[in-house]
Amino acid sequence: MTVMKNKYRLVGVIVFVLLILDQVTKYLVETRIRLYEVITIIPGFFNLTHVRNKGAAFSLLATTPDAFRALFFITVTLIAVVVLGLLLRKTKQGNLVWAFSLIMAGALGNAIDRVRYGEVIDFIQWYYASFYWPSFNVADSAITIGVGLLAIDMIFGKEKTASAK
Repeated sequence: MTVMKNKYRLVGVIVFVLLILDQVTKYLVETRIRLYEVITIIPGFFNLTHVRNKGAAFSLLATTPDAFRALFFITVTLIAVVVLGLLLRKTKQGNLVWAFSLIMAGALGNAIDRVRYGEVIDFIQWYYASFYWPSFNVADSAITIGVGLLAIDMIFGKEKTASAK
């Protein structure tokens, strides 16, 4: 029972800390960097900028009507959080707990923006020469790292389990 409580405590801490970090960084960007302003941090490599994304990753669905887009993203987020919660109940493995928690935190962080603004605040901009990676935020980073941990578990986790038998 204490393992179960510790797992949920860990999930709560991860989600809480990442939501706070995500929302505080977005607040700082919103209040200190004008929309579309670029602040060079590492010339030729890294900027802070204030942009808004109405769509999903890489601005997918950004041009769909506002009402449909809002309903779609909020519904998908709610479904994802419920599914992640169910998966968390069934897993005992540390890496998966971290992966599901990171994805949940990221989804909730961007959902807060969608409810508040109808779009997501992005501000991290990596680039090299004329190649610019799409701008992103802390919530996007959490989702990406969580999905990466899932992929690692899918690729290497079964081998570890199979060799343990």
